[in-house]
Amino acid sequence: MAFLNIDSVKERTFDAIVIGSGISGGWAAKELTEGGLRTLVLERGRDVKHITDYPTTMMQPWEFPHGGQLSKEYLDANPIASRCYANREDASHFFVKDAEHPYVQEKPFDWIRGYHVGGKSLMWARGTQRWSQYDFDGPARDGFAVEWPIGYKDIAPWYSHVEKFAGISGNKDGLPQLPDGEFLPPHEQSCVEKHFTEQMAKHYNGTRPIIIGRCAHLTKPQPIHYQQGRAQCQNRSLCQRGCPYGGYFSSNSSTLPWAAKTGKMTLRPDSVVHSIIYDEKKGKASGVRVIDAHTKAVTEYYAKIIFVNAACLNSNLILLNSTSNRFPNGLGNDNGLLGKYVAFHNFRTTISAEYEGFLDTTTEGIRPNSSYIPRFRNVFKQETDFLRGYAAGFGSSRMTSADTSGIGEDLKASLMQPKYGNWRVGSHMMGETIPKEKQLHCFGPESDRSVGHSTATYFGWIRRQRREDDPGFS
Repeated sequence: MAFLNIDSVKERTFDAIVIGSGISGGWAAKELTEGGLRTLVLERGRDVKHITDYPTTMMQPWEFPHGGQLSKEYLDANPIASRCYANREDASHFFVKDAEHPYVQEKPFDWIRGYHVGGKSLMWARGTQRWSQYDFDGPARDGFAVEWPIGYKDIAPWYSHVEKFAGISGNKDGLPQLPDGEFLPPHEQSCVEKHFTEQMAKHYNGTRPIIIGRCAHLTKPQPIHYQQGRAQCQNRSLCQRGCPYGGYFSSNSSTLPWAAKTGKMTLRPDSVVHSIIYDEKKGKASGVRVIDAHTKAVTEYYAKIIFVNAACLNSNLILLNSTSNRFPNGLGNDNGLLGKYVAFHNFRTTISAEYEGFLDTTTEGIRPNSSYIPRFRNVFKQETDFLRGYAAGFGSSRMTSADTSGIGEDLKASLMQPKYGNWRVGSHMMGETIPKEKQLHCFGPESDRSVGHSTATYFGWIRRQRREDDPGFS
């Protein structure tokens, strides 16, 4: 029997264990398996295979029972999850329901989660702006939080490494507060956005630039992307459903299949990591304790490398749950700071307006991106009574309306000939918050919540306006 036990331990021993299969977990799996390490990837949620498990991705608006909108029943049962812009009838199966993993919300804080293989890499808004040295310098300059032990020069090569593989579109804008990257061709600004860019340059002497946002879309795939099995972005703007073309970056379409091709990856979904096992004799972590999501059976896996990629809050939860004689308050928690000093990005403020010019033009097709106003406050020096800075998104759409009073052929003809109104423009702010031991409220009703991307609120806004102006839009 002792030999059987030894064989069982060998079967459950790997070179590396990755906890979580979202964006960072997928990357960890790719890098470790490429390095020749037998890697176990643990995901607490169900399996989602690229293309196969995107059930709504090719559905038409009329195929949805509620026309793409969330039902009143769903809204009543999920007041938190339903506030995310991407949670619509075509994507609600990717969002954790409020009752499935409830939490106490004493002040507004919407913790949006995706428990499945790929995590929020299927749900994110794909905005990918680099940090600059000015962002790394923030704590040293204003004295809040711990100074960064690394700087932009240390991270820049890794930015390039990731960008080339993932595929990031954008312009080389030459801005010190927003470094350029390894870009595919950019999306195009609308005429109104170009006009706004020109006016801002004129009135603010170039100190408040507006650019097209950098985003993880394959505008012109390179050989490395074809090797991943991905194709050019079709500009459908149905990304929340999962992209069958692999046009935007996700773990499901990119890093996980790449890791699987090495033959070194073992993916285990439905595996809730309870805690990390600490070896008291060796003085280091030696494995993880896993609970099967269905059977509740407990299994232990072992490795010399354990990479925790369970997103911010759940990573803290796992470490706090990893108690031992050496770490009675949680692994690595000698200072008692785990779960505290959590910082967020605020997406609360939005504004919209109409512009009466350019009535002879409109946009053609859909663009899965918006313009972007990089940070311009507290960049080179502290100049305000608040700390750090903020950026903003900016988008535009030509307003349309149609006569919906008819039925049958008359209604169809009217919908096919919409009347154009003024341009509608919208902007939203995203700002850094300072980490505090007791976290204050951080998100408001118009926020992008924990999906956290530069284009997200813009798309929520633009979809709301299009639905108001065009009954046929989904």
